[in-house]
Amino acid sequence: MASKKAAKKLSFSDLLRCPTGKVDLSGLATDSTVGALGGKKDAKEATLAEMADVCARLGELQERLFAASRSANDPRRVLLVLQGMDTAGKGGVVGHVVGTMSPYGIQLTAFKAPTPEELSHDFLWRIRNALPEAGHLGVFDRSHYEDVLIARVRNLVPKTVWSRRYAAINRFEKVLAEDGCTIVKCFLHVSPQVQKNRLLARLDDPTKQWKYNPGDVDERELWPKYQEAYEVALEKCSTEAAPWYIVPADHKWYRNYAVAKLMLEAFERLDPQWPRGEFDLPKELARVRAS
Repeated sequence: MASKKAAKKLSFSDLLRCPTGKVDLSGLATDSTVGALGGKKDAKEATLAEMADVCARLGELQERLFAASRSANDPRRVLLVLQGMDTAGKGGVVGHVVGTMSPYGIQLTAFKAPTPEELSHDFLWRIRNALPEAGHLGVFDRSHYEDVLIARVRNLVPKTVWSRRYAAINRFEKVLAEDGCTIVKCFLHVSPQVQKNRLLARLDDPTKQWKYNPGDVDERELWPKYQEAYEVALEKCSTEAAPWYIVPADHKWYRNYAVAKLMLEAFERLDPQWPRGEFDLPKELARVRAS
């Protein structure tokens, strides 16, 4: 972990990038606020104060990318992949980060259990059908990684099948990146105690009981197996073309801020520009004024 002084000089893409080599999630803090503004006492307040500016800048860049695809035939797009245990905050990120941007340039897909039609195809078939168009931000709430997570933990397919999928995923993402798709993969790293507290909060609040799924407790009992499955997926599928970022998710405010910063950095690297109109500007000004 970088020192506090050094952390201030690093981007969130550096701070939260999945380590190379063997991944041990038990050694990575779920309550970290690395890179947050201010000191320990005022980090939340200072960070939330900056969040509005981060999202405003992100929204402008997203609109620029959308405009460039329409008027300048810019083929680039962005894909945000959100993975994590139940209650880690995938929906929270969608609401507090993605929800601040223009819906016209967003394609959101929440992947559920595969349908019979989807199961009749290769596991990446439904993923390809949901990829963002040029100029769009695609958001995957769960993704193709479910096929090396729950499929592995629940023995939904033989090991000979899911073990080959890591290489298939890497090839798939490499082709996407080469085709102009910037992939931002965020693993929302939450602790079992915080998950328990959030499940209890859902049961205690009548306005949140609709979010509660009894099956979440069944999956919770398999926590060690899921952590192992995530560790292998992170280790095998964090590549130069599509690196994984491990986002501490115990603090909702930090989780949202960290993902927003990762997205902002990705859009700033793309640096989309407002396209110029394909018309004679003085002539059109004169025509409008005379109309």
